[in-house]
Amino acid sequence: MKLLRATAAECAAMAQAHARAFEAKAWREDEFADLLEGEGIFGFLAEDETPLGVILCRVAAGEVEILTVGVTPAARRRGVALALMIAGLDQAREAGAAQAFLEVAVDNDGAIALYGLMGFAPTGLRKSYYDRGPDGFTDALVMRLDLNAAAA
Repeated sequence: MKLLRATAAECAAMAQAHARAFEAKAWREDEFADLLEGEGIFGFLAEDETPLGVILCRVAAGEVEILTVGVTPAARRRGVALALMIAGLDQAREAGAAQAFLEVAVDNDGAIALYGLMGFAPTGLRKSYYDRGPDGFTDALVMRLDLNAAAA
């Protein structure tokens, strides 16, 4: 597996990975391209022969928000999400972020466990945050990480 710093050239592969990771609410190639042009936004693509996963982050005012992180079903439980998160958080530290935030569906036990192992702690709940289409809405757990403590 290799990690590529996201540029416009990676947007098609990022969208492909995102679509496999999040079938119902995948981001399109043009959405990744538009976001990557934004101030403080960066990302990484994990791939081997095919796209495996993606992370997109935004740094502003000393904080990083993990906008999305997703791994294709075939690549899960192989360290891809961890590698993407480490790359994203390292880049955020270099950009001056001291705190990291993300939202995760309350029923995504695997992701919650990974974030907990990385030092993220729950800080709030966003009711009916994720639209699951015909299945309705589900809540999001807001998690926070002190990047200075995590780096120590």
